[in-house]
Amino acid sequence: MKKILHPAKTRGTANFGWLEARYSFSFANFFNPERTQFGKLRVLNDDTVAGGMGFGKHPHKNMEIITIPQEGALKHRDSMGNEGIIESGDIQIMSAGSGVEHSEMNASSKEPVKLFQIWVFPEEENVTPRYAQKKIAPLLNKNTFSNVVKPKNKAHKDELWIHQQAYFSIGEFTETTHTAYILNNKTHGIYLMVLKGTIEIDSEILNERDAIGIWETTQVSIKANEGSKALLIEVPMN
Repeated sequence: MKKILHPAKTRGTANFGWLEARYSFSFANFFNPERTQFGKLRVLNDDTVAGGMGFGKHPHKNMEIITIPQEGALKHRDSMGNEGIIESGDIQIMSAGSGVEHSEMNASSKEPVKLFQIWVFPEEENVTPRYAQKKIAPLLNKNTFSNVVKPKNKAHKDELWIHQQAYFSIGEFTETTHTAYILNNKTHGIYLMVLKGTIEIDSEILNERDAIGIWETTQVSIKANEGSKALLIEVPMN
């Protein structure tokens, strides 16, 4: 088993007035040659957007983009004709594929919106762009890690999927729980970020926004303390 720790305080930072951002991997003006990606996981940005502000119309190509609001709501619009609100408790998938333009604006003129935006390299380029959105709560079981996004070839009807052999899981723990995550492929790794509370994994104690990457193993033992919540992303490492 190999591992790499990314304490919250080591993330890149940016403050543009309307946007406060924390970057787990090199992005924009933050560059760390040792933190350009984790396997096929390229971006994990922890953003706070001021009221009335947001990301205006801009293009993407050949990237799987996952957006998870934590507080507040975003107003989405894209060149595929999709338009609507993404609220805290939702998860949005956008396959940029051959090319798409979109905007993500704070739906409130006063209150900030807090969100994670995550990019994963696709396993196939120039696919037809697509969009999907779901409520997270119905997908979760308490006190375990529940899968919320999976690869296209593993997804059943109405499940969220992306063009990569990647799996997104969320764990919410109302009581102290010992659990294990079994990887879907021995060549994969997991990147786990604590969203709330404290989690112990491979003898490492992680607090809010701390993260760890683990690979070259088939199973990871996790102790999640009462009141904790975590995002776990399994991706191919090459």
